[in-house]
Order: sequence, then structure tokens, then C-alpha cells
Amino acid sequence: MAVPAQSELRQRRPPSPKSDPEPADGDERARREEVVWGKTPSGDVFRVPTTHDVLTLFHPSYPKSHFDMLNLAFLGAQLVLFAILPSHVRKPFFLVYFTFWRLAYDVGLGWVLTKQSKKKWIVREVQRLGWLDEKRKPVMRDWIRKQLQDKMGQDYSFDDLPLEYNTWLLFRQVVDIILLNDFLAYCMFAFSCFRVPNGLSVAVHSMRWIGGIAMIGFNLWVKTEAHGVVKDYGWYWGDCFFQRGALVFDGVFELAPHPMYSVGYAGYYGLSLIVGSYPVLFVSLAAHAAQFGFLVGFENPHIERTYGQKKFIAQRTPLKRISSRRGTPSDSSSRPQSISSAGDLAELTTPSATEGETETETEELNTETETEFEANVTKKEIMKKAELTSSSSTSTVTPGLKRTRSLGAADTQHDLMNRYFKQDTIILRNIDLLRASDLKLVLILFYIVICAALPTLSSSATRGLYFFNALLWCLFHSFGLGLLLRAQSERKFLVRHYMKHYHYPQHDTYNNAVVEAFANWKAIYNLSLCMTYTSFGCLAWKTYAIPDDWSVGTELLRHTMGVLLIALHIWATMESFEVLGVFGWFFGDFFIEDFPAQLEYTGIFRYLNNPEIMSVASFFGLALISGSKLVYTLAVIRHLANWWFLRNVENPHMTRLYGESLRKEAGFVKVMKKVAKKNARLLETRAGKHAPEIKRVAREVKGTFDKVYEETAEAVEDFLAKSKPRITEVVQDTKVLLQQSREKLVITRVSNDLSSYDSKKYVVSIASTDSNGGLRFHVGEPIRVRWHAPYNHSRRDWVGIYRVGANESNLVTKTSSLGKWVPVHDDEWDGDVPLHLNKPVIPGEDENGEVVFKGSALPWQTGLYEIRYHHDGKYNVMSMSEPFEIYVHKPDVLDFRSVRASLMRVVPLCLDSDPSLIPVCCHEGQGQMPESTDARDPDDFRFWSERQAKRIAIVIKQIFDVEYAPEVIVADANLSALAHRILVSKKVLSP
Repeated sequence: MAVPAQSELRQRRPPSPKSDPEPADGDERARREEVVWGKTPSGDVFRVPTTHDVLTLFHPSYPKSHFDMLNLAFLGAQLVLFAILPSHVRKPFFLVYFTFWRLAYDVGLGWVLTKQSKKKWIVREVQRLGWLDEKRKPVMRDWIRKQLQDKMGQDYSFDDLPLEYNTWLLFRQVVDIILLNDFLAYCMFAFSCFRVPNGLSVAVHSMRWIGGIAMIGFNLWVKTEAHGVVKDYGWYWGDCFFQRGALVFDGVFELAPHPMYSVGYAGYYGLSLIVGSYPVLFVSLAAHAAQFGFLVGFENPHIERTYGQKKFIAQRTPLKRISSRRGTPSDSSSRPQSISSAGDLAELTTPSATEGETETETEELNTETETEFEANVTKKEIMKKAELTSSSSTSTVTPGLKRTRSLGAADTQHDLMNRYFKQDTIILRNIDLLRASDLKLVLILFYIVICAALPTLSSSATRGLYFFNALLWCLFHSFGLGLLLRAQSERKFLVRHYMKHYHYPQHDTYNNAVVEAFANWKAIYNLSLCMTYTSFGCLAWKTYAIPDDWSVGTELLRHTMGVLLIALHIWATMESFEVLGVFGWFFGDFFIEDFPAQLEYTGIFRYLNNPEIMSVASFFGLALISGSKLVYTLAVIRHLANWWFLRNVENPHMTRLYGESLRKEAGFVKVMKKVAKKNARLLETRAGKHAPEIKRVAREVKGTFDKVYEETAEAVEDFLAKSKPRITEVVQDTKVLLQQSREKLVITRVSNDLSSYDSKKYVVSIASTDSNGGLRFHVGEPIRVRWHAPYNHSRRDWVGIYRVGANESNLVTKTSSLGKWVPVHDDEWDGDVPLHLNKPVIPGEDENGEVVFKGSALPWQTGLYEIRYHHDGKYNVMSMSEPFEIYVHKPDVLDFRSVRASLMRVVPLCLDSDPSLIPVCCHEGQGQMPESTDARDPDDFRFWSERQAKRIAIVIKQIFDVEYAPEVIVADANLSALAHRILVSKKVLSP
């Protein structure tokens, strides 16, 4: 339960100067004169009267309300039932009865208190039902007034206290019923299960009782002390209804976290120990677990909502470091400023010899004079430095180029976090199958689970399983990795992926992204290669049987030929690696552009253009050795898959990379063709008169083979060519369908009272901000909408933005606005819930107003949209606006100045123009860069939520056609760093 501090809204009346209290009763008089003040969510301050705890229910001198009498009746009924029910009925009955009250507590109260905490639901329902409204339901109000006044003291005045406080008192009555019956039902169930365990000594029985009583006593002490700290206000969750101070944690709250929910349930286990029953113990554990569910589901989120403080995301606060020479804490100032910062201006003049200085030396060089200089740098100087650094940083695409500044140390926790952590895998969170380590983790877990889950299989089923496993790896190695490699060749897919999802220092974005992408590709390729050969070998082993007689049939021949094919494969592979080296083995020319693009036809490549075609020799060798049709089938599939890989992945890339320098025919092919031509001429001279006929037949046979090959190749290419646009179309259609499904996830609700309203009197129009008068708005720019409605229009009317064409009907909206809406009367809504205030309608003139779409209510995608005015919180369309356009401004030239200028416009819009978030340099009307109160870099920006970073990523994609994950935007959080990242990305990803 929430723990309030009573110091903020608590005052003491000054003692009267005419009377001095006696020392003996001074504390008591001070307590009586203490006044506690409360404040409602609307801001009304009131004096909190004295309340009494629940134990007054059993005090005969205190008056009893109807709720108290009902509570006593329930409690008395439990005692009577415990006395009259037989033992075999008593146990299950009180188990079910306790379960009911425990669910009423943890589920029922948890649900209503969560709604009250979020939406003030209980207060609104009381207000909607009119229970405390003298005009609407006077009888109900008088009855509730009497119930509450009888329970309160002389300082309570029902009419003078706000609705929230009286609702809380009414809610307390229900809570008392649930809590007391829950406690008594548990005790009755425990007593019903009482037994004396057999086989235990007197000492053990004594210890059991002593321990149980001690735990119950400890439970009572914890509850009593906790109530003394939180009072009735915290005990009954008063902060869900009104405010009375901040949180304090003292007394028993320093003993353990949430003592009323943790150690405060020790009595459950003490009673279980006394009654000696396992059912009671397990029921106690279940009940305690349910209470922890109440804590996690309601209490903790409520405390965070009520007392938590919003924290900046990407806040750069200098770290306090200990100087190695002085031994005293000092502010670290060695974090590299953005390329528009003053610190970089000083670094321009720093000799290269100082670039490798240590952090301590860097700190010592930051003198007071330098600090004053940095604080007074003009915008002109900053832009000059930015352009100079831009020209140098974009050249970092070339490896080995010397950087203009040291990136050695970061002096903020934000920069350190993004340096050492990049979406690291935590259990199964942040899994990325294009990271080799994550793929290996998933495969290991998959194989372990499969091995444990599989039952005992027959011999044929085992072989089928091994065949299926080998087939999957064969297809993955040729087609899966082939498509991935082709995507890398055509559009640098893997490099894009790493640049999009992972943050790298701005001067090393290209190098680090390429290095990490290539490193993971190498690991994944090697893993796939090993698994392909291993799974095939395991299949051959499972299907192999040692011959009984090697001299019978072809057994010896098959084994000999198989071993020779395997040896041929090993020799061809070693020869290929000797020529290709590690660069060619891992397809380095698909990733790295800095290596010289030249071909050397040496070694085995003198004879074959693609020695990889021999990589299937071992598969056919194993098929011969095993004599299995399964192995032979898989060898054929492997051969066809490898042929597809060479033809559709490697050959197109080689042609694109090396062009005309690519050799058409290898030495082996040339020799074979020469021999064939020589033999053809010799055969022609010896054939005599039959030579023309033989020549014709040979030409036809050759033509037939060529035709079959060409037709097969054309069919495959045609299939792939037709499949690609169709697959792309399917993907696009799927995206559209998903978008439409999101939009159409709405149950259309229409009103039946439209006859009372004249739709012609409803008008909605857009206030244009375009200088030419056109209805055009930049992405993120607030949109002002004017509306006109008759005097009797519903107070729950609302306005939404929809894509043009998303709704077929102009009378009823059938698609969801996806949160892109605002109420006409914002003060009568709480979020997306109308308050149902039902204000009286006063005849008069038509009403006009204006609403503003901003932040999350805006569409963040370009396109044509329309405004729809809806009636009474439903989907009847009363008026529509003209279509308007949401656009983004794309710079004509991509250089640092233009990119940074674009970001200076869109980033503040994405950050809701919050002065505490947007970069200091984006403040308008400043001739000189304003000083930041929190010593931020002028280009730094911050976030309240990752949703704002996602907006920036969406806008960058639309302006520059570069994708970044929100985590990358948060990691940069700097205009100049982000501008450099965009420029490097465009250069890297350009065709």
C-alpha cells in the first residue's frame, strides 16, 4: 500500500498566547491541534477529517452503519457455519469461500483500483450514477450521508468535503467487508484442517507451536507498525482518490520491501505450522502469490504513476571521475562534442601529436579559459567547424584515414552505454538471426529441445529425421544464404541491416558496420557449411551398413569410387582456397570495396571457372559408399542447389563486378572443345559420303542439347523473374492489408438520435499555414482545425484524421483513426474516456471552436488526408474537410549543411517542440547560440519516450531514404552526429 508523507500538506495551528500547555499533556494537545490538508485532482484543497480504523467495527460504543451490519453478518455466518458443518464438508466449503474473498481482494479490488488510478473510474461512476447528487438521487445521497456521518467524528462535514473524499469513504466500507471476510475465511479453513502430526517428539511439537505463534505475533507487529506509518490514507489507497503528500519509507518499511505484502504474511505460514496441514501451507502459498500479483499488477504501477518522476532519455550528464593525480572528483570533459560544438573548434588546431593523449591529460588541458571560450562560441564559428569536419568525416569511408579528433573517451553514461552495449542478447530478448552468436544460440537451444522432446523412433523414422535435417541445411546453405548474399550484392542488405539497427561512432559508421556485417556473415557461412557437411555425413552414417563380403558384387568398387570422389572434393577445395584465400573463400568482394578488383586465373582456376561445381563430389561419393537412395537423392538436390547458387548469385555478381575482364571459357573447356573439333574433322574425312549425314545428326543433337539447356535456363529465369514482382506485390499487399486491418479493427457504433440534429449546421475547416493558401503541412507540423456546430450538439463530439480513400462512406466512418483524433471539448474527456458530465443544453447561437492536432495525434506519413467531424463519441460523420497534404521537404543537395538544416526543422517537431528536449541551437530568434542551463552540447537533444525517437526515424526514412532503428537515434541524440550518419549511409548505400 502507498506510504504517504504528511509533511507537505500538514500544518499546525499556532498555540494561543493566552494559554500555555502543561508539559505533561503538550504532545497530546499538539496532536489534537494538528491539521492535515488534502488536495483533489482538480486542485481543490480541503481539511482532512479524522478517521477511525477497522477495529471500531467490533467496539460496541461506536455506531454501526448498514455496511458494518452487513459485514458483521458475514463474519458471524462464517462462525456459525464452522460450528455446524461436518468436518468433511467444512474443509472444501471454506476453501471455496476463502478463494472467493481472495479473488475479490486481489482481482476485484486490483481491477477497480487500477481503473481508479488511471481514469478515476470509481469517482466517475459515482458521479455518473448520481449517488451523491442531491437533485438527481436525493434518497441515495441521504442514505450514503447517514452511513458516513455515523462512522466519522465531529470534524466531518459531508456537504463541505469534495466528491473524491466522500467516494473514498464509501469505498472504504466495501474494502472492510472484503478484507475482514478474507482473513476470517482463511482462519476458518486453517482450523478446519487442524491435526496433530504423528511420529513427532514433544520437543518438535513444542518448537512447531512456538515458531508458529512467533510468526503470527511478528505478522501482527508488522501490520500494526505499517498502519501506524501509512494511516488509513495509505491503508485504503487514499492516493487513488486525493493527494496528501509524497512517499516516505520509515519504520517497518525499512525492514523489508513492501512489508505488508512480504513479511506481513508470515502469519499464514505460522498458522500452517500450528495446524500441521500441507493443504493449508499450499493454500497459503497460493494466497501469498496472489497478493504479490496484486502488488505487481496494481500497487507498483500505481506508485510509479503517482509518485514517479519522468526521466529524460539520451540525457548526457558529465560523469564524476577521480583524477589519478589529484585524487579528487572532477567533471569529465573529454567527451567528444558534436561536430558543431565548440570543443571541436579547438581540436582543429591541435597538433597530431596530441591526438593520442590519455584521459587524464585531456582533463588537465581543459583550462578555465577554454571553458569560457566554448561557452561563447558563435553560431557562425560552429557552422564553419561543422563544414570542415563534415568534409573530413565523410572521407572516413576509406580505411586507414586519420580522423580529425580523438574518439577515445566518453564522459557521459549515455555515450559509455552505447559504446559498450549494442542491443545485446539477454536470454532471448533482442535476438537477431543475422548475428552469428544469436543464430548459434537459437540453433543450440533448438537441437537440445528437439533431442529431449523426441520419443524413441524406429530405424526408418530415424533415417527420415536425419534426411530432413540434412535437406534443411542443404537448402539453407544454397538458397537461404544465396538469397542473402544476392541481396547484399544488389543493395547491400546486410550492411544496411547493421547500420539500421546498431549504433556506431559517427566517424566510423561505415567501417564498423561493414566489419561487423562481414564478421557475422563469415561466422554464419562457416556454421552453415559445417552443418551442411556434418548433417549429410550423419545421414550417410545412419544409412550405411558394413558389407558382409567385400568380394561379392560391386561393394569394393563402390567404396573405392566413393573414397576417390571424396578425395577429389578435398583436393579441389584445398586448391580453391589456396587461390582464393580467406577473402575469396568468404565472398569478401560482396562486402569490401577497398580490395583491388582484379582476377587471377592461377592454380585450379586455370582449368575451371567455378571449381565449386566439384564441391558435390563428396556427396556423390558418400552416396556410393552408403548405397542409399536417400543419400543419392540428397546429393542430386545438393548439386542442383549449388548450380542455382553459381548461376543466380555468384555469376551475376562477378559479371557486375569485373565486366568484360571475366573469362568466358576455362582451360579445361578450351582443350575439350579443341579435341572435339579435331576429332570431328578426322571423323569427317574418314566418313566419306556419310560425312554430311553424320554432321547433320551431330548438329541436331548439339542443337537439341543447347535448346534444352537454354529453355530450362529461360524457364528458371522466367519463373524467378515473374516470382520476384509477384512476391514483392504479395509483400506490399500484405503490408496494406495489415495497415487496413489495423484501421478496420473498430466496431462501428452509430447514434440513433440524428433526427434532432441538422448536419448542414456542422462545418469543419482547416486553418492553412501555407503562404500560398494551399492545404499543405510538413510532417509533424501542428494542424489547426476550426469547427462550427449547433448549440445542441453533443459534448462528446470528436474530430479525426483519416487517409483519403480509407473510408468508402461519407456518412459513417468504419475505420479506426489509430489514435489520430481529438475531442471537440477537451475538458470533458480524460484521455479517450468521456466524463459524461451531461451539462445542460442552453438554447442560443451556434457554437464555434478550434482544435489542434499535434504530437501523437498527427499522421507521421506523407500523403493525402481528410478531417471528419463525428457525433456523440460515435462514428456518425456530421462534416468533412477538404483533402489536405502532409509532405516532407527534401534538400536539393545532400551535404552537411543541408542535412543538418533539415534535421533542425524536423527534430523539434518530432520532439513536440518541448524546450527541454530540442537542441539549444534550434531555438528561434537567437542571434547567438543561447547558453544551456544544463550545459548541453548545443546539438544534443533528448526524449521523454522512444516514441519520439521512432518519429525521427520515420521522418528520416521519408526524407533521405535511410532506415535507422529508434535505438540508433537515441544513441546519437545529436544533430550533427545524425547528419554525419545520414551522409555516410547515403554514400555507402548508393549504387
